[in-house]
Amino acid sequence: MSGRAELFLGIIAVATLATAIVQVGVLVAAGLLARRLQRVLETTERELKPLLEHLNAIGRDASRAATLATAQVERADRLFADVALRIEQILSLIQSVVSGPLREGVAMMSALRAILNFMRDTRAGRRTSAEDEDALFV
Repeated sequence: MSGRAELFLGIIAVATLATAIVQVGVLVAAGLLARRLQRVLETTERELKPLLEHLNAIGRDASRAATLATAQVERADRLFADVALRIEQILSLIQSVVSGPLREGVAMMSALRAILNFMRDTRAGRRTSAEDEDALFV
């Protein structure tokens, strides 16, 4: 082998060694980065776990409150429907209680008025006939 071949062979050996060192360095850096990312993820998970549990508790409470509110609204709706029905029944009862005697009272007043008109007409009829007789007397 000549001096040049040995030189190139040495350059190739040094380049291969440099490549191997760089690859080992990249692998070590990737391992360090992976450990660092794992620690960050563990820290994030540890810190977010109480927050997520708290959010779940808030969601459960909100769901329970919505269920209770729905039950209360339905109960109030039934109450108002019952009150409206009772008011309608009371108004019907009042109308029947008041209108029945009122009609009877109106009928009695009409009968009394008819009797008074008849009596007045009867008296007026007697006077008219007496005056007619006086006029004929002459």
